Amino acid sequence: MDQAERDKIRLSDRILQALHLSLEQDDLKISELLTRALELSMTRNTGGGEFIERRDYPPEIESAMEKLYHLRDKSDSV
Repeated sequence: MDQAERDKIRLSDRILQALHLSLEQDDLKISELLTRALELSMTRNTGGGEFIERRDYPPEIESAMEKLYHLRDKSDSV
């Protein structure tokens, strides 16, 4: 991958890939941490402490959040 291609990839894209992997491995603790990192990477530089996110999440993130909720439920029932 050359520099131009690397410049197009956002940090949130890489975190999302890692989140999908941790969900596939049923790793709740890492998934929780990556979800927080994803939220931070998506909302940084967005207008200060009173900023309210008004965009919908892309389908890839919605899917990851749904998997995380199921993993949490599975963990709670054990």
